[in-house]
Amino acid sequence: MSDLDTRYEAVRSRDARFDGEFFFAVSTTGIYCRPSCPAVTPKRQNVTFYPTAAAAQSHGFRACRRCRPDAVPGSAEWNVRADVVGRAMRMIGDGVVDREGVGGLATRLGYSARQVQRQLTAELGAGPVALARAQRAHTARVLLQTTDLPVTEIAFAAGFASVRQFNDTIRAVYELSPTGLRAAAPQRGGGRATPSAGIPLRLAYRGPYQAAAVFDLLADEALPGVEEVGGERGDRTYRRTLRLPHASGIVAVAERAPRGTGAGSGWLEARLHLSDLRDLTTAVQRLRGLFDLDADPYAVDERLGADPRLAPFVRARPGLRSPGAADPEEFAVRAVVGDREAERLVAEYGTPLPTPCGTLTHVFPAPAALADRLPLAAALADGRVRLDAGADRDDAEQQLRAVDGVRAEAVALIRMRALGDPDVPLPGVPVDDAWRPWRSYAVRHLRTETVPGLRTAMTLPSGARTASSGARAEARAGGECVTA
Repeated sequence: MSDLDTRYEAVRSRDARFDGEFFFAVSTTGIYCRPSCPAVTPKRQNVTFYPTAAAAQSHGFRACRRCRPDAVPGSAEWNVRADVVGRAMRMIGDGVVDREGVGGLATRLGYSARQVQRQLTAELGAGPVALARAQRAHTARVLLQTTDLPVTEIAFAAGFASVRQFNDTIRAVYELSPTGLRAAAPQRGGGRATPSAGIPLRLAYRGPYQAAAVFDLLADEALPGVEEVGGERGDRTYRRTLRLPHASGIVAVAERAPRGTGAGSGWLEARLHLSDLRDLTTAVQRLRGLFDLDADPYAVDERLGADPRLAPFVRARPGLRSPGAADPEEFAVRAVVGDREAERLVAEYGTPLPTPCGTLTHVFPAPAALADRLPLAAALADGRVRLDAGADRDDAEQQLRAVDGVRAEAVALIRMRALGDPDVPLPGVPVDDAWRPWRSYAVRHLRTETVPGLRTAMTLPSGARTASSGARAEARAGGECVTA
């Protein structure tokens, strides 16, 4: 939305469709909000619009305590864009600046740190340090308000270099001390969680969300030992192990939408068990990509619904998502080898969990562990193929095509799911250029409507499972250690 008056109308109508697409700040109060904030609408002359929360914070505004603008879905623009700004935003979201600094981000992008700073500041009103700082503040708030971890431990888990930096940032962003922010937490049943109970999360999304279709796909693909989907349709829980930058983790996400969520916005209930809390930001971003929570369903449905072939599907399933991958490298390997071989790889090369969690027993093997067995794993391990959050999608496709044994269908599937590309045409599937830039969603609609020939186009390649479906169902009934 480039027109400022149009943005103000969105604020006046408290339109949740634009939460995360822009933020507005009020000069008379010194706070910034999401467009759907329930507070009294400020006068137009007192409002300034910002493309990111970091930009508002950089201009001295603090986060509204009513609408919690730091908890909105991310902008769908970063998933669509392939330029340096879009790639940088995806990498910052994945925690690259926290782990590697601005220099590491610039190296991954192929630019100098000064060029990255200039481009981000010119377009977003904030550089990479400020964008990462805003993200760290949000991570810290989540930990403060949902767990009973000591404040000092939270400071370093959120990515801050010192307790002083942590305290200064929390005061600047929320106008409260860390202990005051913890005391101001909305009361939920059961109080704050202990570390052993995991971190409860609300993974926000905008617009309608077809959770059943996403969970159907995850259930169809679930890899024994690494993933499971339990419960009845409409009330299922997806669980999986995660290989993260510092250690491993386990996550559970509930299919059932909480009460009070509507067409304008909502969230998925989740719980994370992390061996190292520094992985929280990365784990959350991986889940957001897996469940496609930053999508703009209004833009997708408007474009696809204008096509007579797709219009009935869009009306039947508004807000249908195009799921991504929790671990891009794992997904790529599985897309190439198929179900049966993937199970063997887990059993032979996977990292066992110290304590099994229900049927979850292993973390999928890292590419280095498979380098002697699979050409793709070797290419991932030595960097010839890059599938990280900021990878150039066109470059990645060319890199994948150069690897022995990677078929064209697998390349397209990896680009769509592992790299989160919303606009992938698939081999053998008739698509229309009028569906750009949402061709991945168009194919998802066709797949959900069981159009013949699209099983391998949308999901991982199937094959005979080493464990029967009956044995898997019996194993799932054996108990749950993580609940969303």
